[in-house]
Amino acid sequence: MKSFKYTINGNIYKVVINRIEDTIAEVEVNGTPYKVEMNKPTKKQVVTINRPAQTTTPPPTRPQQVSVGAAALRSPLPGIILDIAVKTGDTVKKGQKVLVLEAMKMENVINADRDGVVKEVKVNKGDSVLEGADLVIIE
Repeated sequence: MKSFKYTINGNIYKVVINRIEDTIAEVEVNGTPYKVEMNKPTKKQVVTINRPAQTTTPPPTRPQQVSVGAAALRSPLPGIILDIAVKTGDTVKKGQKVLVLEAMKMENVINADRDGVVKEVKVNKGDSVLEGADLVIIE
């Protein structure tokens, strides 16, 4: 049984998924039971929580539209930007905190991968990013 809380057009809905069998889900919305028919059967997912560091193939590199000497600091996994610790023009040192990314319900500090000057911050607080997305350009 999974429970979710949704706000739709200012109205709060508590949704509890009691059971899913084939294409029918038995749910309760604010205590009222419903049988919901889905278009196709659900697929079971396997979620790995403890990922070994960089055992997966890195995302394909994309051509960058930045000047020579500048490089993009990229997101190591999909998530949401919680905090940005630098701004355009700031000088950063390798290992310095640049931003905080929430991924898999954990806060991940993203550090500068080299010394340089922040040329551009490509994300905003609250943005959702995909793995491999450019976060900050360091020159």
